[in-house]
Amino acid sequence: MRALQLFLVLSLSIATGAQASLKPEAVHSNAIQSLVAGLESHHYREQAVDDELSEKLFNNFFETIDPTRSYLLQSDIDALAHFKRTLDDDMRSGNLTFAFAAYERFLTRFQERTEQMIDALKSDQTFDFTLDDRLPISREEKPWFQSKGEQDQYWSLRLKSAVLNLKLSDKSVSEAKETLIKRYESQLNRALQTNSEDIFQSYANALARLYDPHTAYFSPATSENFEINMSLSLEGIGAVLQSEDEFTKIVSLVPAGPADKSGQLKPADLIVGVGQDMDGEIEDVVGMRLDDVVDRIRGPKGSIVRLEIIPSTSADKSTRKIVKLERQRVKLEEQAAKSRIMEVERDGNIYKVGIIDIPTFYIDFAALRKGDKDYRSTTRDVAVLIEDLKQQGVDALVVDLRENGGGSLREANELVGLFISRGPTVQIRDLEGRVDVLGDYNPETTWTGPLTVVIDRLSASASEIFAGAIQDYRRGLVVGSRTFGKGTVQTLQPLRHGQLKFTTAKFYRISGESTQHQGVAPDIEFPSMFDQSEIGESALDFALPWDKVRPVRYGSYSSLDRWVPELQNRHTQRTQTDPDFQHMRDTIALINEQKSMQWLPLNEEQLKAQRDQMEQAQIDLENQRRMAKGEQPIKTLDELLTETAPGEEITDPDSEAVLREASELSIDMIEMFFQEDQSRLAG
Repeated sequence: MRALQLFLVLSLSIATGAQASLKPEAVHSNAIQSLVAGLESHHYREQAVDDELSEKLFNNFFETIDPTRSYLLQSDIDALAHFKRTLDDDMRSGNLTFAFAAYERFLTRFQERTEQMIDALKSDQTFDFTLDDRLPISREEKPWFQSKGEQDQYWSLRLKSAVLNLKLSDKSVSEAKETLIKRYESQLNRALQTNSEDIFQSYANALARLYDPHTAYFSPATSENFEINMSLSLEGIGAVLQSEDEFTKIVSLVPAGPADKSGQLKPADLIVGVGQDMDGEIEDVVGMRLDDVVDRIRGPKGSIVRLEIIPSTSADKSTRKIVKLERQRVKLEEQAAKSRIMEVERDGNIYKVGIIDIPTFYIDFAALRKGDKDYRSTTRDVAVLIEDLKQQGVDALVVDLRENGGGSLREANELVGLFISRGPTVQIRDLEGRVDVLGDYNPETTWTGPLTVVIDRLSASASEIFAGAIQDYRRGLVVGSRTFGKGTVQTLQPLRHGQLKFTTAKFYRISGESTQHQGVAPDIEFPSMFDQSEIGESALDFALPWDKVRPVRYGSYSSLDRWVPELQNRHTQRTQTDPDFQHMRDTIALINEQKSMQWLPLNEEQLKAQRDQMEQAQIDLENQRRMAKGEQPIKTLDELLTETAPGEEITDPDSEAVLREASELSIDMIEMFFQEDQSRLAG
């Protein structure tokens, strides 16, 4: 991650003031010494602060401040190369010369380049969009520019691309120029307000991330503003954001939040504009500080915010769509587990399958501390739902953990206990190598019938613990796609100046395998819209590796392993011609085709034709599905975006197809083998 993630519902708003000179303060010297000592002594990854780490930090800091390698030259890096293997000693002595020298050099280059772009836009310069110019889509894997001439050529193409993208978004060239002038002037103004605290926090986090992507340094201002915003009455859209290059990227959606309910925003979408109310002007936020973007998205409960986004599925930055959302506060009851019944017809018989959706693993700690006997928690709520479903005569259960980012470890452990008689559920290894085993020691079981667990790439942490335990016990069938792979535990440690969040332990399944990095693989894999190369622990730099510890003793609750090949065959036969599954497969192929593009054409006709072709391909895929299901076809993608009003929850046909197939597999289990295993499940 290139920036700290912020919850919009609890967002940060850090004001920075311009300072005459950028020099480290005494508190920063002390803080870097404390940070080094804390990471070396208490982090799970045993990594010494030595010459090797010094070189990693040298490179990572430049990647942090200039992630697209667009502003600095190779000569700028070389000019500071003498620091490469001395940063360890410098930090131990509180010396931050390199951090401030590197950042000031970046700010100088940034100011030069931004002023050059502004001057070009204010001049009589014209853009010829009939030429066959092209721009590399990404520079992250490219080397630093060797010369200013080479860099100038790149920026000339980048400016041309920015104008063309806005032109294709229904702006005239003059309007596009005005928008870009405002954007660059705003970026420059914010850069000139950089203070020593900003530089120190950036450097401290470049160091922290070398240990793992979930380790971070919080400055006093960051921590204080976070606590202040806890009590504010302003509301958000329910999303986790981070800065990526000059864009604001959606990392994840808060369950039951406005963004989640809309179904129109997805992780990895880029926010490029924010508008207030139904008709307010869309303000360009490209290059804007993350906290400033957050301030614009938050507002009074019930008010409307409009986001202009570049969909994550698009390789073309000129592809935009507007999403209207109603700001709301996400309440515990809205994030609570919910249930419904899905009916499956099989050979003239109607089976009832209970669907339990668990958005997060929650517990009302405040009510628990007060001694409230009726406090809410995932396990308590699910137990009630199961009893209600049993009263309605369900034949099987499906537990939906898709997009469940985790939560309470205690609840994940106790939820497993609803489906097994007793036994271990998860192992936790600390940095000293000590392994603790958590388990369910209550012999009572709430559900002994067929169980299917649905997971996806956004199922993380506590979700992975639950799914992994159910899979290891062979208590149920796990379907979907490989999970996120976050198998680590973090804690906060106060420093004299700020706080350090760092990793102290790792989770392991009862089989001994870690959930870290690899996640939980499903028994039967479904198509996934989430690109594992972009989303998940394995996509993060410096993630802790997968490993194993000794397995604990546990038994098997079914003969499921023996039947998985036949279940796979039935699944394949069923979904081969299923319109929704075919739509998912075709959409994934289309997305992969778009993402394979390495160059963006700067010829207007070519770029417009490319965009129109991609849009038509999406329309064709949607209409193929609709025709197969006897539904009315669409003419434009906008029809899909206007089918629901702001604040209204939509039904995603792909999501419903996944639950339908999970239900079908549950009935397959009943037909094939479940009766013979009933005695084991009951005992």
